[in-house]
Amino acid sequence: MRALLLVCALASPALALSPMTAEEFEAHVTGKTLDYSLDGAVYGREAYLPGRKVHWARTGGDCKTGTWYPEGRQICFLYTDDPAPKCWSLWPDGTGLAGRFATDSLTTSFHLAREAAEPLVCPGPDLGS
Repeated sequence: MRALLLVCALASPALALSPMTAEEFEAHVTGKTLDYSLDGAVYGREAYLPGRKVHWARTGGDCKTGTWYPEGRQICFLYTDDPAPKCWSLWPDGTGLAGRFATDSLTTSFHLAREAAEPLVCPGPDLGS
């Protein structure tokens, strides 16, 4: 059993760490824009503003405004166009963040977030670009 746990910890370092606290997450992301990817493909970008506010856009999609908040050891996002929160367990992984969406099974690939090379551009009066 110990060997299995060691293999799991080495195969996925994120499994061996405790999820970030809200304070750790806030310190890590505020003022940054992150690209989110799954299996090597970027699927969206999120800008983290002061006051736990965010702007999110899927690749090629429109920007959405929202906020994030802690729910236990998860970080949840609530967007103005969707009443259902999107909750994540997130870990630092040395070059960014690794995370697992709350409804994903443990066998699902980890989502990765890296600092974006470019800002998220959200034109329009509602987003305060």
